[in-house]
Amino acid sequence: MKSKAVNIYTDGSSLGNPGPGGYGIILEWVGMSHVKEFSGGFARTTNNRMELLAVIIGLELIKKSGMEVVVYSDSKYVVDAIEKNWIYNWEQKNFQGKKNVDLWKRFIKIYKNHRVHFEWIKGHNKHPQNERCDRMAVNAAKGKNLPLDVNFEKTENDSSKV
Repeated sequence: MKSKAVNIYTDGSSLGNPGPGGYGIILEWVGMSHVKEFSGGFARTTNNRMELLAVIIGLELIKKSGMEVVVYSDSKYVVDAIEKNWIYNWEQKNFQGKKNVDLWKRFIKIYKNHRVHFEWIKGHNKHPQNERCDRMAVNAAKGKNLPLDVNFEKTENDSSKV
C-alpha cells in the first residue's frame, strides 16, 4: 500500500545575505522506510529565498496530487506567511511591496495540489532532520560553479534603478 502522507523537512542557507546560498530537503513517506534527500545552490541569493525555495521544491517533488503533507521548517518567514494567512492578502494585492514574488507565485501553484500543514521547528536545536537539511544547505552554498538565481538578480537590478 502506498503512503498518502509525506513529511518534508527543509532548510535554507546564505553565506552572506545576499551571498552564495543553498537549500536542503528531506522527504519521508509516512509509514514507510522511503526517504529521499535533495539539495542545490546559487551563486548569489538570500537566506529567505533559499528557505522558501526548499519548501517549493519539496512540494514539487511529490508527484501524486492530494497528498497529506507536513512541512517542517525553521523559517518564521515561510511558516508565518502561510499559517497566519498573510500570503493570501499579499496575493490579493498582487504582492505589491513584497520580496520574492516569483517564488511566492510558484509556491501558491504547487501548494494547491496538496493538503499542506506547516510546523515551525527551532533551528540549530538538535532536531536530526533539520540539522541534516542545514548541513546540506550550507554544503550546497559552498559548491563550485553555482548557477545564478536569475530572478533574484533581476529584482536586485530593478530595485537598484529606483
